[in-house]
Amino acid sequence: MAFAGMDSTYSPSTPPSSINNSPPTGRWPAADTRKPNILFILADQIAAPLLNVHNKSSPIKTPHIDALAAKSTVFSSAYCASPLCAPARSSLVTGQLPTKIGAWDNASPLAVDVPTYAHYLRREGYETVLAGKMHFIGEQLHGYEERLTSDIYPGDLGWSVNWDDPDTRLEWYHNSSSILQAGPCVRSNQLDFDEEVMFRSKRFLYSAARYTEEDRPFCLTVSLTHPHDPYCIHKKYWNKYEGVDIPMPEVKIPQEGQDPHSKRLLKVCDLADNEPPDYYVRRARRAYFGAVSYVDDNVGELLECLEECGLDDNTIVIFSADHGDMLGERGMWYKMSWFEGSARIPLIVSYPKRFSPKVIPQNVSAMDILPTLVDIVGGSLDGRLSLDGTSLLPYLEAQHIYQPFHDTVFGEYAGEGTIAPVMMIKRGPWKFVTCPADPPQLFNLHTDPKELNNLAKSQDGEIRPVFESFVKEAIARWDFKAIHAEVLKSQRMRRLCWGALTKGRFEAWDYQPIEDAKSKYNFSILRIEKYVETDNLVPRYIRSDTPMNALEIRARYPPVDAWGNELPRGHAKGIAGAYGE
Repeated sequence: MAFAGMDSTYSPSTPPSSINNSPPTGRWPAADTRKPNILFILADQIAAPLLNVHNKSSPIKTPHIDALAAKSTVFSSAYCASPLCAPARSSLVTGQLPTKIGAWDNASPLAVDVPTYAHYLRREGYETVLAGKMHFIGEQLHGYEERLTSDIYPGDLGWSVNWDDPDTRLEWYHNSSSILQAGPCVRSNQLDFDEEVMFRSKRFLYSAARYTEEDRPFCLTVSLTHPHDPYCIHKKYWNKYEGVDIPMPEVKIPQEGQDPHSKRLLKVCDLADNEPPDYYVRRARRAYFGAVSYVDDNVGELLECLEECGLDDNTIVIFSADHGDMLGERGMWYKMSWFEGSARIPLIVSYPKRFSPKVIPQNVSAMDILPTLVDIVGGSLDGRLSLDGTSLLPYLEAQHIYQPFHDTVFGEYAGEGTIAPVMMIKRGPWKFVTCPADPPQLFNLHTDPKELNNLAKSQDGEIRPVFESFVKEAIARWDFKAIHAEVLKSQRMRRLCWGALTKGRFEAWDYQPIEDAKSKYNFSILRIEKYVETDNLVPRYIRSDTPMNALEIRARYPPVDAWGNELPRGHAKGIAGAYGE
């Protein structure tokens, strides 16, 4: 249900003003002293406007996400902070805009001293674990206690952008092959990666279930690389759409009619004067739909794992994405723009024992996830440190809201396809996009959801004050000249370093997860010490030098006594009285 009075409409005669957000309060019900576990599922490049949860006419089959949404708080107007993988993720984990943390492109390092939600939750006693993609450059943990897999993308400086030579297409840019070669496959490196992510994530959850409820709560982030292009998917998911009428993009704009930034993106993606025929567009969209269904099945597997382990009642589940995909709308593909297909993301928060199902139509940001998590678990933020996100706990807890407390999001983009920073403000129905190199854009998504009518030049007496208000706000917020200089400096430094690092012996920065059959263990030594006195790492499987208690606690779930009677979690199964020997 949507709350009464939450239609996000504003009178255009009154220019909307920025909301001064207050820090989270850090509340936790006194009756429940156990902090909840957290399962954060992050997909890659999901176009929120195409999901069934936001678009009931969508042919994409997502029964598990739909079922999760039905018992969750669904934020129907959530946005990324930057429509590109690494900057979007850096902003998500830190709750800060790219200009605050230097997250310009897919080769921008995140400084090791920038707090992430993993740092904050770890400080609150959480075991913070990451499985899958996060696209960190250099340092690979950033507060996570453990990574269960490596990343699918390189953790080095090789994908640095070059605004000094914007007309040259670099070899690693997107290109048309993802569209022209779309279709079914038997295997892909993305399937290899996500299957490893799922295997290790479920193994972690099964291991967590073996220990007592008094152990540290966990925050497990499962970050899948699907449905990111290339648009190929296993035939099982391709065949799900056999006979389905795959809708073509609704908006077609001739390339000569595109705005300047879109024209540059077409060139960057090797699509300028190279428009793919409808046959290939339909195949690409079908493969993408199948990849979303693949993500949905993985969501279902994780939720089933929680349920069968008895962890579902006290686990917060969050489903989101880093950014979207234009998928042919407006003739555009992939991301890197502030149009809805590229910039809007799904954001679903489920914790039925505390939050009732609802739909929140106000604008929120992926940066809000950090303060929201800290707030939910009763933690505290350091108010002296920079933070652009706002806790969404008031929305999660509310039963009746008649005035939105938070309805403004900001976005920043400084990657490939532009020659100057492209900034966005979304407030109520209004979206304002500004870049020193391009004409400004103003859309009213309430009356123009397809973003076809740029109102920036409108002389309408009601619209003009809105535009002028946004222009003043952008000038006050962003020093475009200084930001441009900072981006150029960062690009030049990184390109110089990368050119040097590729000479002689190359040392990769990619994360190497520990996988030693002799000494690999699933939990920190603090967990193990509750059950066995040892200073050694405890193997996952059976070894002669492993204390029997450690073997017993992992032998079976649910645990049973010597006669097969089920015991509470955290008990060794005690076959032949072995426990304690």
